[in-house]
Amino acid sequence: MNIFADFAKRVHGVVEGLGLAPEEGTLDVSRVTVEPPRDSAHGDLATNAAMVLAKPLKMKPRDLAEKIAAGLEADADVASVSVAGPGFINIRLQPQVWSRVLGSIVAAERDFGRSAMGEGLKVNVEYVSANPTGPLHVGHTRGAVVGDALANLLAFAGYDVTREYYINDAGSQIDTLARSVFLRYREALGENIGEIPEGLYPGDYLVPVAQALAAEYGESLKEKDEAERHEFLKEYAVSKMMDLIREDLAELNVKHDLFYSEKSMHGEGNTIDQSLAALRERGLVYDGTLPPPKGEVPDDWEDREQTLFRSSDYGDDIDRALVKSDGSYTYFAADVAYMRDKIERGFKELIFVLGADHAGYVKRLEAVGSAISGGTVDVIVRLCQLVKLFKGGEPFKMSKRAGNFITLRDVVDAVGVDAVRFMMLYRKNDAHLDFDFEKVTEQSKDNPVFYVQYGHARCKSVLRQAAEELAGFEASAKTLADADFSLLEDEGEVALIAKMAQWPRIVDGAAETHEPHRIAFYLYELASGLHGHWSRGKEKPQLRFINDKKPELSKARLALVFAVSQVIASGLDVLGVEAPEEMR
Repeated sequence: MNIFADFAKRVHGVVEGLGLAPEEGTLDVSRVTVEPPRDSAHGDLATNAAMVLAKPLKMKPRDLAEKIAAGLEADADVASVSVAGPGFINIRLQPQVWSRVLGSIVAAERDFGRSAMGEGLKVNVEYVSANPTGPLHVGHTRGAVVGDALANLLAFAGYDVTREYYINDAGSQIDTLARSVFLRYREALGENIGEIPEGLYPGDYLVPVAQALAAEYGESLKEKDEAERHEFLKEYAVSKMMDLIREDLAELNVKHDLFYSEKSMHGEGNTIDQSLAALRERGLVYDGTLPPPKGEVPDDWEDREQTLFRSSDYGDDIDRALVKSDGSYTYFAADVAYMRDKIERGFKELIFVLGADHAGYVKRLEAVGSAISGGTVDVIVRLCQLVKLFKGGEPFKMSKRAGNFITLRDVVDAVGVDAVRFMMLYRKNDAHLDFDFEKVTEQSKDNPVFYVQYGHARCKSVLRQAAEELAGFEASAKTLADADFSLLEDEGEVALIAKMAQWPRIVDGAAETHEPHRIAFYLYELASGLHGHWSRGKEKPQLRFINDKKPELSKARLALVFAVSQVIASGLDVLGVEAPEEMR
């Protein structure tokens, strides 16, 4: 039950019933919204209907608001309607509405808030996609969590989601990886290799890879033809690094449905060739020249004819080169072929979760998607800003297990997966994030992940206590569905129901804007409401959830507790965070 969507339809009905119409066309009610008022003292719901419809109807907003308010007052579920300011309409609901909301939550359990908004639209969410040259570092962690939670959120909102990882296994960095592994292989055979030369990967994570090579192949790799050995080492090293990356992702509870290899586009059938040929036929690829770079022109810049993609026609700053001077493909050529492949797989929305250092890719990705699809596919890029590590408010430097950076696993091992995931989502993705190792492990209201998880555990504790103290009590949707919810009259109880009533709206809004952090914020507010009401019960025994003298009231209040536990668990599931039964 989404009371905001329900009452939006009722407002639309009232407006239509007024018989008002603009001089030209039909009245567009798409911008009419129903939402919680900024101040709950003003009412339970607020609508902007008069503010957005007054101009096309050539009426004063307040005059139109009075007409709409009069229509809403006739609704049996409306207790009162008031017009505020220039024309905002505030609605106070009858108590039976909250009873219906609570009943729907209890009946739906964790599925309350699950939406059909996405209508099965095929969405591809690509996230992490780190080069397979080493373990994931703390910079990848945020993008991994944001992408994974966003995919969860979209699936919960009714989209058909594919979680994808693009393996950059065809570039010069893979040549460097192979050379680095061969050096470590020689070391494993007993050679003194000295310092790792500049330009190779120095991390100790390559040592076990090289030791495995030495154990399996002995000295034989040194005797192989250099070119043949290099190709073998590239494939071997990428396989081992992807094993390591998958293990890192598993530590973070991050899952992908598909790992797509860039190298596969260069192999038999060469899909890059095929893509560029097909796009050339459509006039999207052409041979031409680019203007010199702005500012100081590099010494190696050539004014030569190149194979270019017509991306400037679709919002990019310039057209982009597809082929290098040596005849090999640019990275962008692979990006174009990969985008075309996704579109041909039937995706209607392509989401890329990238690090802030990829801000320059946004326009070109949007341009490629628009050009190839003819504007029928949406390309959405979400950039994740940097994570700064602190301990007790002071900048913190961890030991660098990987040689020159802090790994994802370092952070997870230090504070646990739940703290990492929740806190990576407790800021908007494009805002800088300060991650304090002490704060995320302390048991206080200032630690959002603890506060929310403790809210769930507190609900479960109350329900366990009820099972011990009340004869025949069982904390289940089936046994609580027939509780008399009208007995819940206290302002704290009603406030909790009203906050839970927002959950479907929060889900739809977060999915529509691709902002999973909204879920984390909402859960903190809901948990805060629960803890606050529980504290009132300590001061006022008549508000306690369990009262063996009033079994029907207890049952209604326990249904409320059950509902809160279900909404918190549902939200934590979207975030990929555990909902613990108890905390000590």
